[in-house]
Amino acid sequence: MTPYPAPAESFDRSTPVRLWEDGFAVDPRRYYEALRAQGPVGWAELAPGVPAYVVTDRRAALDMLHDDATWSRDPRPWQATVPEDLPILGMMRWRPNTLFSDGAEHIRYRTALLQAFDLVEPHDLRERVLRAVHILVSRFGPRGEADLVNDFARPLMTLVFNSLFGFPEGEADRLNDALGALMEGGEASVEGEAEYGRYVMDLIGAKTARRGDDLTSRLLDHPLGLTTEEVTWQVFLTLGAGHEPSTNLVSNALSRILGNPAYYSTLTSGSRTVRDAVLEVLRHETPLTNYGVLYARKSLSFHGAWVRAAVPVVVSYGALALFADEGQGGTHDPRDASHLSFGAGPHTCPVKHEGLLIATEAIERLTQWLPDMEPTVPRDRLTWRPGPFHRSLVSLPVRFTPCTPDRPAGLTAPSASSQTGARA
Repeated sequence: MTPYPAPAESFDRSTPVRLWEDGFAVDPRRYYEALRAQGPVGWAELAPGVPAYVVTDRRAALDMLHDDATWSRDPRPWQATVPEDLPILGMMRWRPNTLFSDGAEHIRYRTALLQAFDLVEPHDLRERVLRAVHILVSRFGPRGEADLVNDFARPLMTLVFNSLFGFPEGEADRLNDALGALMEGGEASVEGEAEYGRYVMDLIGAKTARRGDDLTSRLLDHPLGLTTEEVTWQVFLTLGAGHEPSTNLVSNALSRILGNPAYYSTLTSGSRTVRDAVLEVLRHETPLTNYGVLYARKSLSFHGAWVRAAVPVVVSYGALALFADEGQGGTHDPRDASHLSFGAGPHTCPVKHEGLLIATEAIERLTQWLPDMEPTVPRDRLTWRPGPFHRSLVSLPVRFTPCTPDRPAGLTAPSASSQTGARA
């Protein structure tokens, strides 16, 4: 392996900016500033010895995201050049789904997903979130303290997305652990990818044997005739893409809100909405920082940089969010939604409205039941998970007056079978 210099306080422009370092999780601004100093397109590493171009300029990002003729989502030409055991390959390898396809194939997959999600009514989604929040607050509310990442945000998304895709609640720990390892991109990501694959295969097997009123069954029965393999890879993508970013969006928003009178006191008094706070997180601290990956169909000059084919070109949503108010197309209005956290162009997130609804509803319900939550660790001392692709907290400890939430009208208690994983 090529030797690399030890981390330094300042970056040498002759070496790639190493997004895989632990320091990136601690202080991403320093890394993004080093990339932006190189121009609209910087030079980085996603893993040791794995280079990538990184786009930190809004105009350049939009030019890429709207130009399918020049840029492809298919990573196979690059994939052929890297080792099969590359840790980040779990996040970047080709699969037949909407994220890694172009043209007619992409439209077919995306249409099936959109039409499956269109059958999820907003009121039904709110009820699923409400039920999940009630279950979780019932568990930790009487203690008077909680970790809002591991006691709330992560298990909440497991409950909601398991319900949507038709898998039992008893499988929650498998989903949490597998996706967490996969996203970090380290050595554990290989086993994380394998375990997540087993999780999805078990889900597909269960729904193939017995359909239900869920997204997986709708994809299996969709009129476009997706094969079982194609459905498997749509679920693999969509379940992961829904769970991890939504977890990070909720926990990142709560970390900014709690203990900050500019946020929390106004949220509970009603002068600012939770949605305002969530949008501000999307603009300034996006959950998926560097996961807009494209590939030039042929080598070309792009915004002052020579971009080679078969090398990843990453749209850095993290950098775009960080510099949103610094001449990159944003404004200082906290209600402004001009972020690119959901992408742009043909590959814009197909279920962004559902994602926003889940996050805002979860935070609203939590703060209604526990209105006096306060963090026990200052925000500048919180620990962030390593990895080049996300902005994700390790934990978010809080304390509050012990509370057992009243069951909302119409909310039934979870059955014994659902608690043990017997619900289909």
